[in-house]
Amino acid sequence: MVNNEQRRRQLAREKFERQQQRREAARRKARRRNVVIASGLAVVLAAGVAAYASTSLTDDSSSDKSDNAEKAAATGSPSAAADPCTAKPAPGSPATATWKKEPDMSIDASASYTMKLDTTCGSIGLKLDAKDAPHTVNSFKFLADKGFFDHTKCHRLTTSGIYVLQCGDPKGTGSGGPGYTLPDENLKSPSLKGNVYPAGTVAMANTGKAHTGGSQFFLVYQNSQLPPQYTPFGTIDADGMKVLKKIAAAGESSGQGDGAPNASVVIDKATVTSS
Repeated sequence: MVNNEQRRRQLAREKFERQQQRREAARRKARRRNVVIASGLAVVLAAGVAAYASTSLTDDSSSDKSDNAEKAAATGSPSAAADPCTAKPAPGSPATATWKKEPDMSIDASASYTMKLDTTCGSIGLKLDAKDAPHTVNSFKFLADKGFFDHTKCHRLTTSGIYVLQCGDPKGTGSGGPGYTLPDENLKSPSLKGNVYPAGTVAMANTGKAHTGGSQFFLVYQNSQLPPQYTPFGTIDADGMKVLKKIAAAGESSGQGDGAPNASVVIDKATVTSS
C-alpha cells in the first residue's frame, strides 16, 4: 500500500524527470543552433546587439550548473581524458592586426589550394575549394600569409548533437576575427545532402545570419545535422581526420557536450599553398 508521503515523493520524482527531459531537449536544440555562432560575435558587438549574442553563447551552460553538479555527484562521472596534445606550443603570440575590408581577390579560382595546420596535436591537412568558395579561400590565404592563425587555440569542441572542432579565433574566446566579414558561398553544395555536413568537411562559422563569417571555422569529425548556412570550403585529409578524432576523444570541459576541448589544441603554423 502506497502512503501519501510515498505518493508525493513519486510525483515529485516524475516531475523532476520530465523537467530534465525538457531541459535536455532544449539544450540539444540550442547546441545545433548556436555551435557556430561565435565567429561573427565581434561584428555583432560592433553592431550594438551584443546582448543577443552573449545570451546565445551562455544560455546552455549558466542555468544548469547546479543540475550538472548534482548529476556528476550522483553518477560518479569519470574525470576528463588525458590531454593527447603533448607537444609544447611554438614560441609566439596570436596576431592582433585587423583589416577594415575583405582583401582583394588574388587567388586563381581554377587552381588547387591546400591548407596545412601544424598543431600541438599533429598536422591537419585541408583541401580547399577555390572554385566554389573563392572569397573564403582567398581570405584564408591572405590571413595565413599574414600569420593570423599562428599561435591560436582551437577554442570549442562539440560532442553532442553535432560534432565539430572550432578554430580560427586569435582571442581564443569565440569573439575574435579579422575585422571584416565574408559573403556566404557554396551553400547549395551537393555534399550537404539532407542538411548534413559530412565528416571531413571544413566550413565557416558565423552568427547564424548571412554574410557574417570572418576567420573562425569548424572541422567536422562526424556527420552533423546543420542548416546549410555555413560556407563549406574544403575537406580534411585522412591523417588530419585521425588527429581530429584524437582531439574529440578527449572530450570537452563543460560536461554538456559543448565547451573548450580538453585537448590543448594550438595552431603553431598555418600555410596555404597552390599547385
